[in-house]
Amino acid sequence: MTLELRGVSKTVSGQTHIHPTDLTLRKGTMNVLLGPTSSGKTSLMRLMAGLDLPNTGSVIWNGEDVTGMRVQDRRVAMVYQQFINYPSMSVYENIASPLRLMGVDRGEIDRRVRASAEMMQLTPMLDRKPLELSGGQQQRCALARALVKEAGLVLLDEPLANLDYKLREELRAEIPRIFEASGAIFVYATTEPEEALLLGGNTATLWEGRVTQFGLTPDVYRQPADATTARVFSDPPMNFLQVVKTGDRLMFGERQSIPATGGLRSLQDGVYMTGFRPNHLEIRAHAPDAIRFETRLTVTELTGSETFVHLDHAGESWVGLVHGVHDLKPGTPLEVWLDPRHVYVFDRDGALVAPAAYAMSA
Repeated sequence: MTLELRGVSKTVSGQTHIHPTDLTLRKGTMNVLLGPTSSGKTSLMRLMAGLDLPNTGSVIWNGEDVTGMRVQDRRVAMVYQQFINYPSMSVYENIASPLRLMGVDRGEIDRRVRASAEMMQLTPMLDRKPLELSGGQQQRCALARALVKEAGLVLLDEPLANLDYKLREELRAEIPRIFEASGAIFVYATTEPEEALLLGGNTATLWEGRVTQFGLTPDVYRQPADATTARVFSDPPMNFLQVVKTGDRLMFGERQSIPATGGLRSLQDGVYMTGFRPNHLEIRAHAPDAIRFETRLTVTELTGSETFVHLDHAGESWVGLVHGVHDLKPGTPLEVWLDPRHVYVFDRDGALVAPAAYAMSA
């Protein structure tokens, strides 16, 4: 069981929503679409589902071209960010509703409803109305209604975005279990890199309607193909700094440099761009060979257990994520440190030329 997108694109009123895209998703895989708002996640899902027709290319399901097939004739289920349940129906009837529309016999409907309810831990609530449930239970009801169709393709469009933190954490832990039990192709859209890492499987990073990289989630995170992918797969986004390779050194401005070791040694002399994630900037303890930068603190944000520090470095805006609560005064100078093992190197066009050493050893 496979879903293939072959050169699919989507343009609306002259505006490109999806650039020509090739993508293959296989049976029993979790596939995360990761990107900021308006990057094309929902547009790509709608093309997969058959809710929209591509301007170019084709959608292939198990070797069959289904590009023009009606969505109701496909084995597809979709759950949106704004989860929808029928308020006048019981949970049982909500879950059963797509099967009744499909003309499934009563005994099979009962079997499937109870199996889906058991999977979603809703069995004690089948006689209740949706508004009698918590937000997480209502989302489980919407998920059960999608799964009861025994669809080969399940599309989840930011399904946890409107839930509070506790419910999101609860359902994030449950979705991989649900996915394993169903055996379908799952596609899960999110704006949050952390969510992609928690879900695992494969990740496709999207930026302005383009899939910039697709592969195993840890591989895409550790070895982004380019600076755009690195920026997408980092929250807050990755920090960048121009460097010059000269002989056996990488020069960070006039005063800081590091040895060009490993893969960096073979780089031609010239101008490059380095990238490093916010959680790798340090303001206290640091590695013996760490690079020191003089910055100015502009804003601090406390999360309870961590502190976001917004920094100005020679006109460049950086963000650091440091553990603990720190009493720092905006507008004051702040020294920050960076372990060279956490530095990625990109060429002037943004292509990755050397992954961070820590990523290669992970």
